[in-house]
Amino acid sequence: MDPEALVASLQVAAPGAQIERAASVDRQTTIYVSRDEAPAILRALRERPDLAFTFLAELTAVDIWPNEPRFEVIYVLVSFAHRARLRIKVRLHGTDPHIATACGIWPAANWLEREVWDLFGIAFDGHPDPRRLLMPEDWDGFPLRKDYPVQIRMTPRSDEALQVTAEEFRANVMKDRLTRGPHGR
Repeated sequence: MDPEALVASLQVAAPGAQIERAASVDRQTTIYVSRDEAPAILRALRERPDLAFTFLAELTAVDIWPNEPRFEVIYVLVSFAHRARLRIKVRLHGTDPHIATACGIWPAANWLEREVWDLFGIAFDGHPDPRRLLMPEDWDGFPLRKDYPVQIRMTPRSDEALQVTAEEFRANVMKDRLTRGPHGR
């Protein structure tokens, strides 16, 4: 499916929507849509037979701090019927990072949205289970934000002596081999 035809179909599906084509290093069609128009565009991409993007391959985010808008939520969709891939980006400001959930369109978005929430702090309005997925519930902050404080500040040391003797090293290697079995599995 050629990019111009795709954008034209989206303009018909969501009249008045601002759809901005973006450059892409991998030649995958990439478009920007606004946060408010994203739910209607995502639904049209899945439900319209002339588009048929029925598979959500990826959902992630990028923090481009200190720039504003700070975040981009990225959806990668696949249309098996048309043998096409599409990357959709939604810009979000750092002061108000939220977007409507896509769980009602693609159920697989559930865990992907939880992961983005957990690591970037981007909320998905209407999400059925907005709990942390990777970090403990009492974790403070969002580790993939560029302004997240680094916990350990040590200068790397490359001149330190080996902390085990040669005999201990050999014993550890043999123990590992015995644990893994004869074929190293």
